Amino acid sequence: MKMKTRLIMVCLGGLFMLGSCANPTAHVKDYSAYVNPFIGTGGHGHTFPGAVVPHGMIQPSPDTRVDGWDACSGYHYSDSTINGFSHTHVSGTGCCDYGDLLFMPTVGKQQYLTTDPQSQKLSYASSFSHENETAEPGYYSVFLDTYRIKAELSATKRSAIHRYTFPESTESGLIIDLDYSLQRQTNSEMEIEVISDTEICGHKKTTYWAFDQYINFYAKFSKPFSYTLVTDSVTMDNGKRLPVCKALLHFNTKKNEQILAKVGVSAVDIAGARKNVESEIPGWDFDKVRKDARQAWNQYLSKIDITTSDKEDKTIFYSALYHTGISPNLFSDADGRYLGMDLEVHQGDTLNPIYTVFSLWDTFRALHPLMTIIDPELNNQFITSLIKKHQEGGIYPMWDLASNYTGTMIGYHAVPVIVDAYMKGYRNFDAKEAYKACLRTAEYDTTGIKCPALVLPHLMPKAKYYKNTIGYIPCDRENESVAKALEYAYDDWCISIFAEAMNDFANKTKYEQLAKAYELYFDKSTRFMRGLDSDGEWRTPFNPRASTHRNDDYCEGTAWQWTWFVPHDVEGLVNLMGGETAFVQKLDSLFAADSSLEGETTSSDISGLIGQYAHGNEPSHHVIHLYNYVNRPWRTQELVDSVYRSQYANSVDGLSGNEDCGQMSAWYVLNSMGFYQVCPGKPVYSIGRPAFDKAVINLPEDKTFSIIVKNNSKENKYIESISLNGKSLDTPFFNHQDMANGGTMEISMTDKPNYKTHIP
Repeated sequence: MKMKTRLIMVCLGGLFMLGSCANPTAHVKDYSAYVNPFIGTGGHGHTFPGAVVPHGMIQPSPDTRVDGWDACSGYHYSDSTINGFSHTHVSGTGCCDYGDLLFMPTVGKQQYLTTDPQSQKLSYASSFSHENETAEPGYYSVFLDTYRIKAELSATKRSAIHRYTFPESTESGLIIDLDYSLQRQTNSEMEIEVISDTEICGHKKTTYWAFDQYINFYAKFSKPFSYTLVTDSVTMDNGKRLPVCKALLHFNTKKNEQILAKVGVSAVDIAGARKNVESEIPGWDFDKVRKDARQAWNQYLSKIDITTSDKEDKTIFYSALYHTGISPNLFSDADGRYLGMDLEVHQGDTLNPIYTVFSLWDTFRALHPLMTIIDPELNNQFITSLIKKHQEGGIYPMWDLASNYTGTMIGYHAVPVIVDAYMKGYRNFDAKEAYKACLRTAEYDTTGIKCPALVLPHLMPKAKYYKNTIGYIPCDRENESVAKALEYAYDDWCISIFAEAMNDFANKTKYEQLAKAYELYFDKSTRFMRGLDSDGEWRTPFNPRASTHRNDDYCEGTAWQWTWFVPHDVEGLVNLMGGETAFVQKLDSLFAADSSLEGETTSSDISGLIGQYAHGNEPSHHVIHLYNYVNRPWRTQELVDSVYRSQYANSVDGLSGNEDCGQMSAWYVLNSMGFYQVCPGKPVYSIGRPAFDKAVINLPEDKTFSIIVKNNSKENKYIESISLNGKSLDTPFFNHQDMANGGTMEISMTDKPNYKTHIP
């Protein structure tokens, strides 16, 4: 590990331009007033309340704990102490990383040595009260009781600004903790440099979920400081020596004196971090940065207007829409440079930046389909990023974090993200290269992939070999075999329709056949999807409610939840189960079953249970809408309504599971407007139960699509009739193009189920 400490004078060139986060637009409503960033910071939502702009690179936010599952975002509402404010966070994930570059203002002698490896509270932590804490889009503030300091944070795309209001003291200060990280990651490189009496910079590399995560920073203060640098090591109570790399800054302050700090970050180098902050925050106007951040959020949130008399529902909706705008995250510097999947620096296009944090197993289902509606051009930039990652690293990522292949989760779900956009007509990317990469990711080939050896078996599992050669995935040879098989079948269906669009009819036929592989796993005797061993026999014993987290035939679920994952061929699944009546009976039993799980290590992700339907995790998210495919639309309507009431709330524990980078919230945004896409790749929406009196989607090219709901109330949860542009719909489905063209859908509600086979 490398550490440097030196006093140097540096002059770095850079572009100096006004750092507004959004183009000012007059008369945009203050949608941010309806957002509660604390939703999901309790329970297991794993969200953070700190400052961020839409899809920003930097997320300055308070960290209240270090270890444990509920430290994934660094903050948990149940805590009463703050360790400081780090600059990078993931939103709602089930795995932890980041928490880089912690700032903590102090008064008095600075305590910085932590010797207890189990403690959630660092030696310089401060107590705080939620009564003195504020969070809104682009801004966070809290009063640190221990030090009597008010801390405020705001952000631009690539930079943060801090404002600390100190008491009178000759011992005011600030700790910059470079060796800190969430869940105590391995620091393999650390370097800190004092440039002048107002400037400091540094570099760090950590090894954790992302094996090679780099961050560089440049910080400038509004007041000169003296300093002490600590670059030694400390022996913990468990005997382990850990490297220390901290800067202890010292100030004399008057009563209520404000000291500001501007911080830029970059994965490329310190020069990039400096250019980022100098181009985006050229002055010291904290209030302007805060105002611009709020304006950027108002622009993002203005894509959908809802009308409702229920203020709680309005807060839930706009908070959900807010959470869909945090990830993926910008990864290109202001000059266009970025760190690629090959961990090399690339010069990119400043108008088409690269993004990171692709939680694709989650977000292919609703987040990216939502983006095709409200911002298809941004979604195209996400797709271009994925194509670049394939070119630089050798394959599409499954879960990309800071340009690292993590190999996390299953499937190859860059495919449906790309195919869904293409089938909806959004093709501003290299379709031929995207298609070639889709074929590559579906094959078993471990060559040419630039990732750590420990990641490769997860990024390119042997399961692909089995499904392509012997036709199924033996459960005694491959973990999570049923879940992988079902997701591969869906992804392969996406490739088949992409192949047809590319006039590659040989691969169209090949992948159509692979898409039918789900049929092999359905056991007609139990009527569940089950694991098959190498001899073609069902795995025994079998218990549909059994779960061994990430170590059984399913993935974060049970046979109850996974049996329904055939979104590309619902008709085939209905036939497999014995026809419409038998299918409905089985589907009804899902929601009526006892919610208990069995096993010593049941998955914590199986949450938000209604019967055995688990809304708190993604495999269940399409299931309620399957009733529409078997002429039971009233069941979809009443169950969607049930999810609104039981799984979402304007409270810190208002999410029934991990937010998962916007997926949990995207489900709500789409469904509350009245529809959901069961099968990304098929540009068809299933109509459910609209929550609001009116929703207006402000589409590109100044078009609008309005959903007007008549007789709407909590009691009237059933649909009586639907019309689209004045014409009656006789099925609860409509096409994406119907929406993209602009128009009006009118839905009349009633308090009684409409038992007619079709909606008139």
